[in-house]
Amino acid sequence: MGKGVKTAVIGGVFAVMVGGAGYGVYTIVSAVNGDVGGGGSDTAVTKKSGPPDKGEVEKASGTFFAAWEKGEAAQAASYTNNAEGAGPLLAAYGEEARIADVEITPGTPVGTTVPFSVKATVSYKGKSEPLSYKSELTVVRGQTTGRALVDWEPSVVHPDLKDGDTLVTGEAAQPPIEAVDRDGTVLTEEAYPSLGPILDTLREKYGDKAGGSPGVELTIQHAEGAAGEAGAADSTLVTLAKGEPGTLRTTLSAGVQAAAEKAVKEFAESSVVAVQPSTGEVLAVANHREDGFDAALQGRVAPGSTMKIITAAMLIDNGVASMNGPAPCPPTATWQSQTFKNLTGMEPNEGATLANSFLRSCNTAFIKLIDEEPLTDASLTQEVQERFGLGRDDWATGVVSFDGSVPAVSGPDRAANAIGQGQVQMNPLNMASVTATAITGTFRQPYLVSPELDGRQLAQAKGLPAGTASQLKQMMRLTATQGTAAQAMSGLGGDIGAKTGSAEVDGNATSDSWFTGFRGDVAAAAMTQQGGHGGDAAGPIVAAVLRAGG
Repeated sequence: MGKGVKTAVIGGVFAVMVGGAGYGVYTIVSAVNGDVGGGGSDTAVTKKSGPPDKGEVEKASGTFFAAWEKGEAAQAASYTNNAEGAGPLLAAYGEEARIADVEITPGTPVGTTVPFSVKATVSYKGKSEPLSYKSELTVVRGQTTGRALVDWEPSVVHPDLKDGDTLVTGEAAQPPIEAVDRDGTVLTEEAYPSLGPILDTLREKYGDKAGGSPGVELTIQHAEGAAGEAGAADSTLVTLAKGEPGTLRTTLSAGVQAAAEKAVKEFAESSVVAVQPSTGEVLAVANHREDGFDAALQGRVAPGSTMKIITAAMLIDNGVASMNGPAPCPPTATWQSQTFKNLTGMEPNEGATLANSFLRSCNTAFIKLIDEEPLTDASLTQEVQERFGLGRDDWATGVVSFDGSVPAVSGPDRAANAIGQGQVQMNPLNMASVTATAITGTFRQPYLVSPELDGRQLAQAKGLPAGTASQLKQMMRLTATQGTAAQAMSGLGGDIGAKTGSAEVDGNATSDSWFTGFRGDVAAAAMTQQGGHGGDAAGPIVAAVLRAGG
């Protein structure tokens, strides 16, 4: 369903509101501030305060449900605390979405919250299909009138609706696709839940290139993003007439994807990405998050000490250090008046090499070294952009993704950036790519769909000198067998390496857990927000994915 339909939908719907069933302009305008109810004036009634009682909750929700069932959009909207926001969506429900025969069954209220189920019929040009789902609403006290009103959220109408979304039934804007993995295995949201939003995006971007024909569907048209950017791909709720799907080959591996889906389920707020270092092809993307956000590809958070892979590369490339050269690990290090410490329990080692400080993840060693010439405030940013291909906003993965950010900064944040704190922003896709570049010496921009399909240009970077890549790979091997990643990587055979990270986030008592590693020609990175040390949560996720990809 094309995004361009939305403006017409809203405009047409508003006309229905102001002209519908004797419900005048005065009521609509007065309801903008959320406190006008239907069915008469309360001007002579004493204004109530405090939470609505049980009777008020049942009455407010009941009158709202009754008007909704009858298709009286303006009337139903008047029973909410935001008639202007509710009216267009409630009107679109019956008009543009062509949903009728609505039956709403309320459940037992829990305080001021009322769960309910909806059964209805969607019809279009002689074709009809049932629609059923569950949602809930909350009854609140109107700020101006004191009336008990439904607290308006788009999710009241359908749990998948967000601000700015609307419902439309008609011929789909794009044909359906049958996405398949690198070996031809069909990928579905039912089998691989994390792929749901990705499959929607792939259909929207490549449906017309995959050779299918569109069907007739009830869809959620999602709002545009910030600054006019495209929003999420349309979501199909009901298919009235199936289109003919075209086949779209992806780079994903069904086996690795299945392992990733299973692994993230073990830890709340977790995300993981696996890539093939020799090609840049993305093998798996999985998320297990309460908010449904694709943090694996779009997250923007501090990666903790996994960033030391890039910082170590910067030190080696600039002749400041080498893996067997000195990198003392004192208890503290002060940079421009800010004192940095190591993780609790780490023994100082004034005679440490870079490899030893890397495998133990010593913060102070790295902070002391970034003060050496010829390093400047811009050195880490240059390393990230020129050699690792990150932070330039030019990746073309085939879906929506964020390609990292490491701004050039002075003051304490220069030191914090070097250990993956400060102003550094990354996600598992970025860090899996970092590992792939580190162990091969070549930057290959990750992608999920071949660029040959649409002629898009993949990002380029010069990669690492052979000597730097060799040292990084060996230090990651040592970390996986003797260092902070050893426990998580134990039991994995073959050529393995890893790096742990614990990112402290303001306001959180527990750090974010980060881990990136490789095994053979598979690199993976995971993040578990508030998961603790890198090896505690993210480590087992990465190990499980590497085991499947071996």
